[in-house]
Amino acid sequence: MKKSLRNVMALMGASALFAVAGCATDTTTETAETTGGDTTESTAEVTTLAKYDLSGIEVSVGSKDFPEQLILGEMMVAAFEEAGATVDNKVDLGGTNIARSALESGEIDIYMEYNGTGWTVHLGQDDPSFDSDELTTGVREMDLEENGIVWVSRSPFNNTYGFASSPAVTEANGGAFSLQTMMEYVQENPDATVCMESEFPSRPDGLILTENATGIKLPVDQQLILDTGIIYTETAADNCDFGEVFTTDGRIPALNLTLVEDPGVNILYNVSGTIRQEKYNEAPEAFDGIITDILAPLDEVRMAGLNALVSAEGQDPADVARAYLVEEGLISG
Repeated sequence: MKKSLRNVMALMGASALFAVAGCATDTTTETAETTGGDTTESTAEVTTLAKYDLSGIEVSVGSKDFPEQLILGEMMVAAFEEAGATVDNKVDLGGTNIARSALESGEIDIYMEYNGTGWTVHLGQDDPSFDSDELTTGVREMDLEENGIVWVSRSPFNNTYGFASSPAVTEANGGAFSLQTMMEYVQENPDATVCMESEFPSRPDGLILTENATGIKLPVDQQLILDTGIIYTETAADNCDFGEVFTTDGRIPALNLTLVEDPGVNILYNVSGTIRQEKYNEAPEAFDGIITDILAPLDEVRMAGLNALVSAEGQDPADVARAYLVEEGLISG
């Protein structure tokens, strides 16, 4: 986890080689034989997403409010526009409940959601599968039947919840913690703090999973509630002994944080496009193809690298999203 950003970006470039063949840019060459004109060759690029037709369709795109969600939301905005849709950009709505409510009410038509969140939070289910395909299939079938929400495709990356230890605490204790030793450390050190975002202590897929797995309850007076982005910087500054993080966040290596080892306590969070059924039915093949082409190259390394460009380097999520789509041949430059 202590690779430099340069190494992360190098890995990003390498992972692009594994993109599906459908994500490559097609080229066509015209000569005098085919045009009846002179012998000068001309080359015209045809992007992958140009084969999908969303012309005449209006689509409102939302997202949650952290870097990964902003990037994924902006990817959809640019991709749908490439396919001819009229797009209402409502990226950066807020937290999970706000984004989901906007989808259910029709304020937005689509946003990217995580299968673990769908199963436990939106559908209120227990005991989620630890098989990505099985979990996504279960969520897809139940959410469509109960709420008219279609789950489209699934990312290779799994951005689950986790904890990171601060540099000082990590060094003083000889390296990485496990969830068990983290909770024991907090129990033995009443002044120790665990920094978390506001919804994590009460989520059914949040803090309670670690408490149940370790048999240790985290006292309220040792919980420090902060905005998501601040958790990373405050943990790096040793103002939090441990911070709740997203495991694909680029700030973990950039800020020299160390992930707490998770033996499989936190559930899976692969991402899919979640879209209202009425909107999906307007162009199902196009929505399926576009979302699949966006997500197919995104493994953990690639997504973490894109996240780092925003969270660590301060680049605009829309610029990062568009650069990715251009690199993959999905949209024109």
